Amino acid sequence: MQTVDTHGTFDDVVSASSPDAQDLARRLRALIIDVYPDVYEVPWTSQRIAGYGVGPKKMTEHFSYIAAQKDYASLGFNYGATLPDPDGLLEGTGNLFRHVKIRRVEDVERPALRALLEAAMAERQAALQR
Repeated sequence: MQTVDTHGTFDDVVSASSPDAQDLARRLRALIIDVYPDVYEVPWTSQRIAGYGVGPKKMTEHFSYIAAQKDYASLGFNYGATLPDPDGLLEGTGNLFRHVKIRRVEDVERPALRALLEAAMAERQAALQR
């Protein structure tokens, strides 16, 4: 993983959340790294999110983000509206962005969540011809 820390650190992003939400966010981060070890991480402390992509550019190269809420974590997908979601995990109504609310450790361990990450990464690689 390569971290671009010009806007803060992952710890800064999750610091205002409960210890449980911080743990969930860290588990999501580990899952992203497991799916794509060469991932770029860009934490944005002011937005309380950390973005993940095939490169550092948020709107073109990122495929996912972690947002640590007060009592849970969200795993967002920059192009989520285009992803296959047979298990119906994705929430949201925007043109592109979707997210999954993670409230328990078991939520992080769902095979369907990993499949969404794999599809999101593959979508960005294909779109950018990498």
